[in-house]
Amino acid sequence: MSERKDILGLHHVTAVCRAPQENVTFYEGLLGLRLIKVTVNYDDPETYHLYYGDGLGRPGTVITFFPYGGARQGRVGTGQVVATAFIIPKGSLDFWVSRLSESNVNFALQESRFGDRVILLDDPDAMPVELIESQAPDNLLGDQAGAVPAEYAIRGFHSVTLKVGRWDETVRMLVDVMGFRRVGQEGERLRLESGDGGASTIVDLIPGTQEEMGRGGTGTVHHVAFRLADDAVQEHWLSHFHERGVQVTPVQNRTYFHSIYFREPSGVLYEIATDQPGFSLDEPVEHLGENLQLPAWLEGQRTSIARGLVPFTTAAGVAFP
Repeated sequence: MSERKDILGLHHVTAVCRAPQENVTFYEGLLGLRLIKVTVNYDDPETYHLYYGDGLGRPGTVITFFPYGGARQGRVGTGQVVATAFIIPKGSLDFWVSRLSESNVNFALQESRFGDRVILLDDPDAMPVELIESQAPDNLLGDQAGAVPAEYAIRGFHSVTLKVGRWDETVRMLVDVMGFRRVGQEGERLRLESGDGGASTIVDLIPGTQEEMGRGGTGTVHHVAFRLADDAVQEHWLSHFHERGVQVTPVQNRTYFHSIYFREPSGVLYEIATDQPGFSLDEPVEHLGENLQLPAWLEGQRTSIARGLVPFTTAAGVAFP
């Protein structure tokens, strides 16, 4: 077992979109994230599961999408992740303002949130995304896709914001059960962090009401995943959750990580995922995201699965499926 038994921070965020091409154009082409894995939803292999992250596909940088062309438009609200925030380097905000303006993306500026400036925008499916200009460890994102110059590039997640209706119980789950720490409050926004703190470990909470309940669908986050070092640590947490009366799933094999799931008291779906084995399991780092990857149990259905998938092309000109 790793010496680190605590929750290290954010692992990934998974959301629902409509069209894979629009999604790729926005997250890879505009935001400059690398498309690190193209696979299918293991629970519904008729649709893709698209993964974006830094050049190495490191946990804490990864946002993923299920594209459902016929899905209803969701409603962002109470019981959901209502904003997914990426960190951009100090001094890069003007670059991003210009880039978004030139691409005709609507956005707003928040001059100070815990001392940082924030760009608020929506992705093509109206899902809230934030770019937070904040000091981050200058471990550049490995081999970036190249759409954004390295000095301005997204460094991974900054935080997620949850809108919760059962405030005390949600705080108790995060702090008393999951080991997060309170680190600040601005107005109604409470900031918590885990692990070593700072970028990619932050969860912000804001209060919501029953009348503002979210509804799943395109443009909404399906779940947020938190990081654990390895399988042995996950077994430790599985026992811990059982002891605390949390209704948690058995371990699920997601090929690139192993996961357990539960809903916290306000209704947000949490995943607890391992850092291992990682996204280079079936593709070398220099070729991440270049081929449709299927788990062994679906490989025999590759032809029929590929036939049903919607075509799209990456910024590098790779055509899928």
